[in-house]
Amino acid sequence: MRALLVTSVGVTCAAALTLPLAAPALSAPAAHSASARPPSLSPESPGSGPPSARTEAAPNEANEANEANEANEANEANTGDEGGALEVPEAAPPRTGETRAAALAGSTQSLPLEPLAAPSDRSMGPATAGQGLDRRTARPFSLVGVVWDDAEAELHGTVQVRTRATGSTSWSDWQDVETHNAEHAADLGSAERASGAVRGATAPLWVGDSDGVEVRVRPEAADPRHPAAVALPEGLRLELVDPGADPAPEPAPGAPAGRTVTPAAFTGNPVPPTTTAAVPEVLTAESAATSAVNADLAPLGAAEIPALTKAETEEEAAIVAAGAKPYIGPRPKIVTRKGWGADEKLRERNFAYTKSVKAAFVHHSATGNNYTCKQAPSVLRSIYRYHVKSSGWRDFGYNFAVDKCGNIYEGRAGGVAKAVLGAHTLGFNTNTMGVAVLGTYSSTNPPAAAVTAVSKLTAWKLGLFGANPKGKVTLVSGGSGKYSKGKKVKMNVISGHRDGFATECPGARLYKKLGKARTSSAKLQGR
Repeated sequence: MRALLVTSVGVTCAAALTLPLAAPALSAPAAHSASARPPSLSPESPGSGPPSARTEAAPNEANEANEANEANEANEANTGDEGGALEVPEAAPPRTGETRAAALAGSTQSLPLEPLAAPSDRSMGPATAGQGLDRRTARPFSLVGVVWDDAEAELHGTVQVRTRATGSTSWSDWQDVETHNAEHAADLGSAERASGAVRGATAPLWVGDSDGVEVRVRPEAADPRHPAAVALPEGLRLELVDPGADPAPEPAPGAPAGRTVTPAAFTGNPVPPTTTAAVPEVLTAESAATSAVNADLAPLGAAEIPALTKAETEEEAAIVAAGAKPYIGPRPKIVTRKGWGADEKLRERNFAYTKSVKAAFVHHSATGNNYTCKQAPSVLRSIYRYHVKSSGWRDFGYNFAVDKCGNIYEGRAGGVAKAVLGAHTLGFNTNTMGVAVLGTYSSTNPPAAAVTAVSKLTAWKLGLFGANPKGKVTLVSGGSGKYSKGKKVKMNVISGHRDGFATECPGARLYKKLGKARTSSAKLQGR
């Protein structure tokens, strides 16, 4: 079933109420060694133009880059075999006013990978040398990933990175990056997949505030008896994502909050005519439209949608989802896109919907567990930028996200109570929702708070559409690595990603907790 693409309601009205804002400045390209091609920075869309089509650095920026080049060249001259580098302290180029402005909005550095020297262990075979980048200084970043040109191509091999924390001279150990291989993506044949912008991509890895990076990508052998390596995809690039600054805190109660409007001006859903909502002066047309689709749940521009009791939720459901079944869980508190600082200018302008939400697929983000709950908004902004700018998706892939402390976040734009089409489970995005638990849970147990949050969220959202969390549902595959297109598949209403695709996601430890999540979710619905 083709999703409906709906133009944001009320964008024109919102634009009339907002003050003009200057477009965020882009930082200069990261400093790089003389042997490396300069990175492209924050392309409007992956593959939209040659790497050379980039903003030219101002003279002082060019000087800083040249100085950093010299430092890198000195480092390379003092580097021996792998693991035996002679450390020469190097400082990240200082930020100018331009790069500080870019830091507030976030940025992406995209660096083409280069052939690696063959490893000293010749038993591995020279073909396993692979591609990568030697240690180098970069503009500050917090998340890394590797992308390639063809979204249909798979990366059969290993991807490892190590980074240097900003302000430090020591490097991390090598960290594995999950190769991902297309299982998190828009369905084949969908408008989003056919946009021409979509790339193949690894999972993103959160590394924290860093200014140095090294990466190696090595192919796997095709067969132990024939050690020739499998070819790596074309156009491999390292993506370094800076999430930008956290959003400004909400004004204190009673403080001036800008102009007021009636939410009904932005949505066709019924709301009391006397209800008004504060519109911050910084609310752009895009962010106003994103907020408007939640106007029945929270004031326009709100940073969070408040929790409701079960009775309040049932009363609200009569307006939000007319005809909802009597079994519905209390609405949990949800941090909105405004609350976690989503830059609405990054995503595609329109929203995409399906007819219903029949099932929920649970994922782990595979970004690692080295984040604090205070950093979760930064992790989300990084993933969002990686999905859109690096991978070429229309928006954040998941419908919701949950952090290790149990906080629930709005994901893909279009309205938390609506059937928004996501890009989370290849072949089964239609009439489903995707929930990503931030972290990697292959060998680490997910926190109880996160599993509880999944139960609360699914009890409410599935309840709006009459779905039983303990029940089964038949879904039609749109085509995936596990099921052919058109095949009818019976699944749990709350399933793991691996149920729809041949993948380790959501990690063995989180997958084992889904039975408990189903039981708790159904209980919250009153079943």
